[in-house]
Amino acid sequence: MENWLRKATAMMLAFALLLGLMTAPVHANNALFTIEAEDAQLTSDLQVVTEIYGQPKPGYSGSGFVWMQNSGTLTFTVNAPETGMYAISTRYMQELSADGRVQYLNVNGVTKGSYMLPYTTTWSDFDFGFHKLNKGSNTIQIKSGWGFAYFDTFTVDHADLDPLNVQPILTDPEATPETQILMNYLTEVYGNQIISGQQEIYGGGNDGDTELEFEWIYDLTGKYPAIRGFDLMNYNPLYGWEDGTTDRMIDWVNNRGGIATASWHINVPRNFNTYQLGDFVDWKEATYKPTETNFNTANAVIPGTKEYQYVMMTIEDLAEQLLILQDNNVPVIFRPYHEAEGNGGLNGEGAWFWWASAGAEVYKELWDLIYTELTETYDLHNLIWTYNSYVYSTSPAWYPGDHQVDLVGYDKYNTIYNRYDGLSGVPNEDAITSIFYQLVDLTNGSKMVAMTENDTIPSVQNLKEERAGWLYFCPWYGEHLMSTAFNYPATLTTLYQSDYVITLDELPDLKVTNPNPSASISPGTVEFDKNTSNQNDKSVTVTANGNTLTAVRASNTVLNATTDYTFNGNTLLLNKAYLATLPVGEHSIVLDFNQGQDPVLKVKIVDSTPSSNATITPVNATFDKATNAAQDVSVTLTLNGRQLTSIAKGNATLESGQHYTTSGSTVVLKQSYLTTLPLGQNTLTFHFNGGNSAVLTVNVVDSTVTVPPTGDLAIQAFNGNTSSSTNGISPKFKLINSGNSAIELSDVKLRYYYTIDGEETQTFWSDWASVGSANVTNKFVKLATPVAGADHYLEVGFTSAAGTLNAGQSAEIQARFSKNNWSNYNQSNDYSFKASGTQFANHEQITGYVGDELVWGIEP
Repeated sequence: MENWLRKATAMMLAFALLLGLMTAPVHANNALFTIEAEDAQLTSDLQVVTEIYGQPKPGYSGSGFVWMQNSGTLTFTVNAPETGMYAISTRYMQELSADGRVQYLNVNGVTKGSYMLPYTTTWSDFDFGFHKLNKGSNTIQIKSGWGFAYFDTFTVDHADLDPLNVQPILTDPEATPETQILMNYLTEVYGNQIISGQQEIYGGGNDGDTELEFEWIYDLTGKYPAIRGFDLMNYNPLYGWEDGTTDRMIDWVNNRGGIATASWHINVPRNFNTYQLGDFVDWKEATYKPTETNFNTANAVIPGTKEYQYVMMTIEDLAEQLLILQDNNVPVIFRPYHEAEGNGGLNGEGAWFWWASAGAEVYKELWDLIYTELTETYDLHNLIWTYNSYVYSTSPAWYPGDHQVDLVGYDKYNTIYNRYDGLSGVPNEDAITSIFYQLVDLTNGSKMVAMTENDTIPSVQNLKEERAGWLYFCPWYGEHLMSTAFNYPATLTTLYQSDYVITLDELPDLKVTNPNPSASISPGTVEFDKNTSNQNDKSVTVTANGNTLTAVRASNTVLNATTDYTFNGNTLLLNKAYLATLPVGEHSIVLDFNQGQDPVLKVKIVDSTPSSNATITPVNATFDKATNAAQDVSVTLTLNGRQLTSIAKGNATLESGQHYTTSGSTVVLKQSYLTTLPLGQNTLTFHFNGGNSAVLTVNVVDSTVTVPPTGDLAIQAFNGNTSSSTNGISPKFKLINSGNSAIELSDVKLRYYYTIDGEETQTFWSDWASVGSANVTNKFVKLATPVAGADHYLEVGFTSAAGTLNAGQSAEIQARFSKNNWSNYNQSNDYSFKASGTQFANHEQITGYVGDELVWGIEP
């Protein structure tokens, strides 16, 4: 798609933000391999110690632990009994940074990404995920990124991979027979083979030849892909036009026997403030990019707002086409509001599309709105609902929920900007298996995971050896498929002719052939309260229509016909003793019949039992030490029958009356006490006479403190894309405060010098920044007099919200910029370009300024 380069770098951050999403278990006992860190090969800048700055760190094993500061490499070798996937983990401590410290993992000379070690003051386990090792000797290295961590042991063990056994239970209990048959087939294939797919071009591209990519594949391999990707974007209330997409979907499924998947790049007016509902808007004045519109996504889920009315218009146009497909018995793997999280974050800061710009909670409301409208208002039941996820630490917060998602998708673009093997200009055939299993873990293995978009298709060898069970692949059109920079023709031929890859000619007949009606149930949803006083059996009326009930199951578990339920005549009774064992949430109970579509009962489990734990509100507070801003902090207690016994900070107990007061259900923390706390995060624990304790985190700041724009600043950098000719320049910057005092980042500027090679407006992206991409500023400056290697420079700066860079700290920015017409730069003669190096190193051809003073580098 047009903005694929902007989207692609999300996968780079997938490795840098793994905190909280790792799936590989730590094996302490009977592991394949464990080594004391001090027994590994250590570079001279690493130390084996038992204490840090005179403070012992007890609990380590062996003779000590390895202290990694801001540099160093730790290396060890592992003999693997066979080629396959292995879990790599460490026992460590990191007590410098509450935000985590990045380290790098190399396996057999290939960088596998950066990993954020969480803050911990006790010896803890951290998983680096699943990685392929070759039979025999393998070299594993841990390299310092932001450093400052202690390593006790490293463990390598066989990966405990999910069995990928997913039940064909659709979230829509009224799914059409064709949709259920397709779902049945997909779950049969999942984990055993991969289905081939290809996205068609849209909007009249290829001079209207929508078959170009498909015939190219056939001419190369003798096969057609089984799945065809469509886009329903041109059916919209702004400039909508009939581009034949719906007819092509019907033809692909009904006449050619294929499977259809569809995304929806639905646009909004660039100037939504002046737009009148129903007006024609030229496509050039419409966009899906949040940076190009004043459309307020937060309003889109509030009935009565203009934004809400517009969204309902878009859904109506979409439903019209989907109803045509349903009337023609065409099921669709439907992927609306895709790639929502973008570059990561909870509040839409990384969003590539308008539907994500208001953050995760609004996004989930949008998903619920379209799901409910299409299934209930428009009575559409031919959809397999597909949600695009990523593997950031914030990704679970965006997930709409198992009750409205049938399939999890991931868009793999890692050939240019997100690879770690040091290569460029060649395809990246990595199966990204670690990411696959993180996505499996997102739903505890209950949903299939597919590669819903990609550039390079992973090689068959990597897919099979790494047991990467992607359901299907689907390259984007154009160069992403046909350029040798993205896919080797020989690899494509091997893929399409492999028994592991399912092609169009290998699909079974997925049409409905059974004329007998399926069984049905009423009601389709029941609610059960776990509160003992409210528990009761739940009955369901079954209309068998001549079919025979063979089993009742919840996911993979078959219920017992005497203890869990009874079935007499046409009544199914779910016993309250069984229902009481289910956790709070929504569950699907499938009634298996000997033939036809199996009805699904939705069971909503609630629990009105009063909580026995006391709670506090809020759980986070900010205290400003400034004289004119300091205020007491009030905390409301919900006691639930408990009594407050004490408040403590670590081992120190606060004194009632002196440090705080209590009145009824309110505790007031006095400013006289709060002023004594150090700047930063402080944890106060509320203890009660029973149940769990509650924790209040107080962030202490001082707005009167001003940081002078002084101090030493060093700049390290490398280029993420080292091709001589490229349409995107991707410098990676690291600013290091090597002085003794803090630096206000808003006073800092750095400049990257280059030749533009053709005057054109340019666009800058901060794909990730340790201070937050929203706090990174930029401008392009044309030199009044060109010099050798430069006629322009990119100036990167920071907003005041970026904060300060304390002595010894660093800040990292992963950036890109391109010309708006996507024409190429020639980097080879650029002053600030380095053709070699994939790690941060001092770079004097990038200049740094504090205020207006040059403090680093040499200007050209």
